[in-house]
Amino acid sequence: MRRLGAILLWSAVAAAFIGPGTVTTAASAGASYGTILLWAVLFSAIATFVLQEAAARLTIATGSDLAEVLRQRFATGPARVLTVALAGGAILIGAIAYEAGNILGGVAGAQLALPYPKAVLTLAIGGLAAILLAFGSPQQIARLLAVLVSLMGLGFLVTALVVAPSPARLLSGLALPTIPDGGELTVIALIGTTVVPYNLFLGSSLACGTSLGETRFGLAVAIAIGGLITAGIVVVGAALDGEFSFERLEALLSREVGDWAGTGLALGLFAAGLSSAITAPLAAALTVRGLIGDSGDPRWSAKEWRFRSVWIAVLGCGIVFGLADIRPVPAIVLAQALNGLLLPVVAVFLLIAMRDPGLVGKAANGRVGNAAMVLVTAVAIGLGAMSLVRVSQTLMG
Repeated sequence: MRRLGAILLWSAVAAAFIGPGTVTTAASAGASYGTILLWAVLFSAIATFVLQEAAARLTIATGSDLAEVLRQRFATGPARVLTVALAGGAILIGAIAYEAGNILGGVAGAQLALPYPKAVLTLAIGGLAAILLAFGSPQQIARLLAVLVSLMGLGFLVTALVVAPSPARLLSGLALPTIPDGGELTVIALIGTTVVPYNLFLGSSLACGTSLGETRFGLAVAIAIGGLITAGIVVVGAALDGEFSFERLEALLSREVGDWAGTGLALGLFAAGLSSAITAPLAAALTVRGLIGDSGDPRWSAKEWRFRSVWIAVLGCGIVFGLADIRPVPAIVLAQALNGLLLPVVAVFLLIAMRDPGLVGKAANGRVGNAAMVLVTAVAIGLGAMSLVRVSQTLMG
């Protein structure tokens, strides 16, 4: 029973990255490159476990979440300024980019089933998110909406089983890391949509009061399920005829599985957009409070203006992007890629903290833990550099 509770607790992390951004990015990757990028999904799942486990272990060892530990570890002088600027800036920028993708994707899903203008649906999602953040319990609402997201995920897995290519092609895509020409941004987007930087801070806060064994088990199961769904979306995307669009995706699900799957996609995208539109601003506010405030300071309570101003800014930016005349698919993929580029910043700070025995005692990284975190961070940096080079070459003609 305790292990089941751990799975349910850490399913929040998986639910946070199975949103409109993941659906869009993974399906686009499949439509553009087939199943040869499945290795990136596998790497992302492993990287998510490595970093989330480290963030949780840090909290269990110190009794403080990741943001508070970073503030304490780099408490004075230039190091504190650099920590707040880099870590805080990465989370805020990443959360704003992710929020834009959440709202754009949620609206695109809603438009598949509801005959309302884009602006009305955008304001509806933004308004509901604001009300829940201000007066409700975002965590409980997110769990309820996760039921619809689960329905969407089931539809993808069933469809993936129907349209899957040969086992040899699937294994080749999983085992042979290959980046097709022009696919650098797609790879970093697949990583950014799974290893979400602000999820490390959110997951760290979830670890308070838990045991390390239960946390590792819950994380492993929840992330494995999330990774399997993401891989299923890539496989389904590979079966699309032509360029990816939400309409083509709905038609494929309805044709291969049944009308319920197409309806489930629409409702699931809307629910995922709304729940993620709550999660991103909340995580940003928690992170900023941990970095520059104090969770015990009444001026930084969830009902005070300091805390609220952060999530209002993130949510407001997402609404502005939602109202703008922006094509949702490329905007969402770009948002995930930006998160992938920001990931190494947070990973480096986490690695430094986990190598400090004076801070975390016996919970400090051993050789295996250090090697895993260094590898994940190095791959993220390398892919990010390749993406920047590709973008620079494109801009320079």
